[in-house]
Amino acid sequence: MTPSAFSWLLPDAPPPTTPLALALAEATKGVGRTRPNPPVGCVVLDDDGRVLGRGFHARAGDRHAEVVALDDVVSRHGDGAARGKTLVVTLEPCTHHGRTPPCVDRVLGEGVARVVVGALDPNPRVHGTGVARLQAAGVDVVVAAADEGDGAACVALLQPFASAQRRGRPWVVLKTATSLDGKVATRARASRFLTGPPSRVLVHALRDAVDAVVVGAATALTDDPALTVRDAPLRGVEPRDPLRVLLDRRLAVPSTATLFAPPGALVFCDSDVAPVSRAGAEHVTRGTALPTVLDELGRRDLLAVLVEAGPTLSAALLRDDLVDELWWFHAPLVLGGDGVPAVASLAVDALADARRFAVAHRVVCGDDALTILRRPRAPTHTGS
Repeated sequence: MTPSAFSWLLPDAPPPTTPLALALAEATKGVGRTRPNPPVGCVVLDDDGRVLGRGFHARAGDRHAEVVALDDVVSRHGDGAARGKTLVVTLEPCTHHGRTPPCVDRVLGEGVARVVVGALDPNPRVHGTGVARLQAAGVDVVVAAADEGDGAACVALLQPFASAQRRGRPWVVLKTATSLDGKVATRARASRFLTGPPSRVLVHALRDAVDAVVVGAATALTDDPALTVRDAPLRGVEPRDPLRVLLDRRLAVPSTATLFAPPGALVFCDSDVAPVSRAGAEHVTRGTALPTVLDELGRRDLLAVLVEAGPTLSAALLRDDLVDELWWFHAPLVLGGDGVPAVASLAVDALADARRFAVAHRVVCGDDALTILRRPRAPTHTGS
């Protein structure tokens, strides 16, 4: 199975045991907080593999993970303690001047003898330059295999950043929760709560890890969601609420909706609708076409968005092939053919035309089952 960008959130994720897994555990502490930068984690090891220092990139403009880890070494063991030692980092050290100096300069300045890199930078302009600088200076550099083990997990963690760099838009995670027969609500539109508490806790953890949560007007009117983080388990940092994004062409959602309670919501609507006063909400009058919405969110430096969609929005995302990762919760009940389907019509006649995904994980969440799927790297065989 191929790792997903957010598989580290799963309750059955194994504890870190390898050096690169330890660095990955550090990196996850910054997920959802570093945009436009990627989340990065780092550990420094002595000759016996003991951790001398550790760190992660907390937010844009702050110290990068390598610097935090090396500062930790100095703080705990004194100047020069990293000389001749091994630095393990989830992303190759940067070589450019941005808000902070190049990390590769600090690594070389501390006399680190060996660097283990989890993944090369997905930015094509700087891809491999950190490794090249280190090797040119005589540092022993090992780059993890990108398609297996901890290396694949590092690549997966960077996929939202890679999406922003290569496509100019955020990584899209579509979440749905259904009955065993694929219904999101009864025929009377009752849906709260379809899944159990463990699944809802995991959804809140996912909200905490993305930059924005997106809903359509139908979901906002039917469920009146808050789109905040309330039950996420702690992962070394305080939870925070993502940006709330509403797709509401005709401004049908009233200003009293719960998602407008805290200021700061972003509303996409048509240009010809009369403005509606909503406390602290920003309106983008460019329509709700999904490519346009994602382009705008990309311009705002968002790396990953979670779409908590109803049938119509889910179908639109799938029809336009915009779903990068799909979280599908199944509750252990059956609602029947007159229930509300998870996805509206896609007008699929042949199986070969169906939207297909690759399974990344299957886990149990209390009484529910969760399947995490990713867009396949290549077309899959449909069989006979």
